Amino acid sequence: MTAAENVCYTLINVPMDSEPPSEISLKNDLEKGDVKSKTEALKKVIIMILNGEKLPGLLMTIIRFVLPLQDHTIKKLLLVFWEIVPKTTPDGRLLHEMILVCDAYRKDLQHPNEFIRGSTLRFLCKLKEAELLEPLMPAIRACLEHRHSYVRRNAVLAIYTIYRNFEHLIPDAPELIHDFLVNEKDASCKRNAFMMLIHADQDRALDYLSTCIDQVQTFGDILQLVIVELIYKVCHANPSERARFIRCIYNLLQSSSPAVKYEAAGTLVTLSSAPTAIKAAAQCYIDLIIKESDNNVKLIVLDRLIELKEHPAHERVLQDLVMDILRVLSTPDLEVRKKTLQLALDLVSSRNVEELVIVLKKEVIKTNNVSEHEDTDKYRQLLVRTLHSCSVRFPDMAANVIPVLMEFLSDNNEAAAADVLEFVREAIQRFDNLRMLIVEKMLEVFHAIKSVKIYRGALWILGEYCSTKEDIQSVMTEVRRSLGEIPIVESEIKKEAGELKPEEEMTVGPVQKLVTEMGTYATQSALSSSRPTKKEDERPPLRGFLLDGDFFVAASLATTLTKIALRYVALVQEKKKQNSFVAEAMLLMATILHLGKSSLPKKPITDDDVDRISLCLKVLSECSPLMNDIFNKECRQSLSHMLSAKLEEEKLSQKKESEKRNVTVQPDDPISFMQLTAKNEMNCKEDQFQLSLLAAMGNTQRKEAADPLASKLNKVTQLTGFSDPVYAEAYVHVNQYDIVLDVLVVNQTSDTLQNCTLELATLGDLKLVEKPSPLTLAPHDFANIKANVKVASTENGIIFGNIVYDVSGAASDRNCVVLSDIHIDIMDYIQPATCTDAEFRQMWAEFEWENKVTVNTNIVDLNDYLQHILKSTNMKCLTPEKALSGYCGFMAANLYARSIFGEDALANVSIEKPIQQGPEAPVTGHIRIRAKSQ
Repeated sequence: MTAAENVCYTLINVPMDSEPPSEISLKNDLEKGDVKSKTEALKKVIIMILNGEKLPGLLMTIIRFVLPLQDHTIKKLLLVFWEIVPKTTPDGRLLHEMILVCDAYRKDLQHPNEFIRGSTLRFLCKLKEAELLEPLMPAIRACLEHRHSYVRRNAVLAIYTIYRNFEHLIPDAPELIHDFLVNEKDASCKRNAFMMLIHADQDRALDYLSTCIDQVQTFGDILQLVIVELIYKVCHANPSERARFIRCIYNLLQSSSPAVKYEAAGTLVTLSSAPTAIKAAAQCYIDLIIKESDNNVKLIVLDRLIELKEHPAHERVLQDLVMDILRVLSTPDLEVRKKTLQLALDLVSSRNVEELVIVLKKEVIKTNNVSEHEDTDKYRQLLVRTLHSCSVRFPDMAANVIPVLMEFLSDNNEAAAADVLEFVREAIQRFDNLRMLIVEKMLEVFHAIKSVKIYRGALWILGEYCSTKEDIQSVMTEVRRSLGEIPIVESEIKKEAGELKPEEEMTVGPVQKLVTEMGTYATQSALSSSRPTKKEDERPPLRGFLLDGDFFVAASLATTLTKIALRYVALVQEKKKQNSFVAEAMLLMATILHLGKSSLPKKPITDDDVDRISLCLKVLSECSPLMNDIFNKECRQSLSHMLSAKLEEEKLSQKKESEKRNVTVQPDDPISFMQLTAKNEMNCKEDQFQLSLLAAMGNTQRKEAADPLASKLNKVTQLTGFSDPVYAEAYVHVNQYDIVLDVLVVNQTSDTLQNCTLELATLGDLKLVEKPSPLTLAPHDFANIKANVKVASTENGIIFGNIVYDVSGAASDRNCVVLSDIHIDIMDYIQPATCTDAEFRQMWAEFEWENKVTVNTNIVDLNDYLQHILKSTNMKCLTPEKALSGYCGFMAANLYARSIFGEDALANVSIEKPIQQGPEAPVTGHIRIRAKSQ
């Protein structure tokens, strides 16, 4: 486009690799060349006109030498040429040459080839000159009776466009099209004609619909969609017409086209709030979700169901359809399942909770039988959380849910097992009648738990809620079973020593001579090669955790043993049995301490774990009432307080949600009576079809009008100064991950600027999609240039560049105007969202936001270590106290890290406190480094 008033409907991408041809050479090719040469020359003319060249001398040449040709390619190109070429003089009068063109249009409208007729009719829809269209009206009318449907449907579109722009040229268009519609048989022609009547003469469209309303189900889907649109618009403008068309919408719910069913269901919901209508629409939505294979369609229709649920009057109707909604869980897509489970959970009530739990239990069992997949594990987590919520809201269901879920404590997926454990912990605290059942099931699966985190949680639950003598003895038995033979150190040393005895190797199998990779001989027996693997496989779980160096579980075990020992002392009166049980618990703790101090574990025991186990040993040796209360009462009260706070928070959020959904009417609010409402006020309601179209186009004008701060003017960035020869400003439009720069370029000189090019570059993870094409600017002319930028990551970016151009007739070098930087803020394309604490920690670990640099040094004091860093980074002026505080500490760590990674590797650095620091212990800690690329 060379100016705002020159509209072009055809966009052509032009690679500008060579210099444009001269007007003389083009004229010669158009006059004397063959068909191929004329085709290429015509393409070049079109491209040059699109770039702003005028070329007035070629118009008559094209009319004389190109227009009479019958080649189809040239006829296609001519339609583009007549669309973009200037057709009027500077004072607005039609060029005399266009009379000849008009005669050519008339001949093409009478051409025997239906494609040429149809293409010409489509082209006429783009003309804005009434003088050109007026002589063609008889030929356009005649095309309505052509034998081919392609010509007839384009003739309807041409008549509609002409009637809308120049009504005086064909004032009887609605009547003409109505008669055409009555007699027409082709579905596409009927659709175009009906659509014209909707926008041009709605009464005639309603009259036609009334005559065939019983046959609507037999129409094609494209015509049914237009009928749904008409019914919506009529009932939206005049609600009294609802009863007239509601039956037709009901019938369209049974259409074979998914698009028609979707639109009919949405229209039915807006026309009627009766329970039968809502149920029919919801059932239609559910069928669409189940039958459609595209996951995007499923998510869109699910959103419509969720919108239905938001209305308080519709919620009870949807509650009866919960079981139908759960059929959507057969979809393998995780996002669809997640939305479905959330919707079902929102709709659950005392009437349907039992059926819901049965279905979810079956789904949980089903996930155990399918092959392991990432989505399977996540789906199992969703099911567990849904069952958890159901059990909290409806305690009677917990007894049916818990036995099934507790089988998954031994699951390989730690996240799913952690969700089950959290649910079990909450259930055993809230439901006293289920404690015996939970403890019994926990003891059954205890030996099969594979994750150390789950093992710790299970130990805590058993230690806290085992209240009978038999259960306490069972816990001790399970602990001994999981720990294996004790003392652990002596038994492990014996096993290692036993493997090295040569006589045992000889008795088990013959000695084999093997050749190693280095070419030397080695002696190996069957015993030595098989026993380590067997030992690893048969090692008890708790023993394996300890030998791997995870002594945090040992601290948890010590707490559990202390609790059950104190409880056993209170339950059993015999002094001998009391001493025997307490001694056994203390023996287990002592052997674990011995193991931690030895060299057998992969990692030694930490001081914190030693202190915890030693404290438990001291408590058991003294058995004071105070410590008994702390271990057996205060711990449970802490859990109770935490769960109560969590429950209060959930109730508060539910209350806020219900308050949002409840429509509150203030005492002084006016009452609106529909019978007394003015027609223009009724039409002010939002048209859903129009809103859908605006949303699809990314148009937010309605919201921007309501919020002046978000208007377009506030998003305009000035790129050059007012005194520059070329003035430029850009409107930055951010739509999710696409950024569109609409740059206005103004020639402020009296010269013609040729090859005016906008050159852009980006910093950060922004990518320029295409290079803007050069253009020619007349004196004091202006043009709009659009550039698309893709966002690749969640970082701020900068767009910079310049405008280069040549001055027409000047022999100087190319001129350049440097543009101001455009800063793209991350907040423009990031949407807020929520997640749970567990999800946040998981994502934090997965995305590796920070890198750690391990620090090991012989310096025993943290201040001395930082002083050493300051000296090595030429910051000797700072004291250790300043280095430990604020910006100085940041700079010290920053410089230290840069010395390792280089100048460009870091964006943010902080130094942690040491993990361990004693009078003779070296400083060990981490410097956390966040890289720019992350």
